[in-house]
Amino acid sequence: MHCDDLMLKSNITVTVKLFAAYQEAYGQSEVVLQLPQDTPVSVVGDRLRIEHPELQQWQDLTRYGINLQFVAPDTVLQDGDEVVLIPPVSGG
Repeated sequence: MHCDDLMLKSNITVTVKLFAAYQEAYGQSEVVLQLPQDTPVSVVGDRLRIEHPELQQWQDLTRYGINLQFVAPDTVLQDGDEVVLIPPVSGG
């Protein structure tokens, strides 16, 4: 494989920490995803909601975090990032 071919096929790997409804839907606390370079963090939420449509109700209420910092949904992911999706949580 040539160097140019590697550049065309480059993916990134991110770890997604799951909380509340997302964790309940997946039955685990994290998933690892392979995504194309230049993917915005909102695509992670979209992908999880496609795999588990019951999460669709949280689409507009979920906040995104990358490496322990809240970010805008259009923030581009980097290889090795740790992503969190924080749906609203009720408590008392």
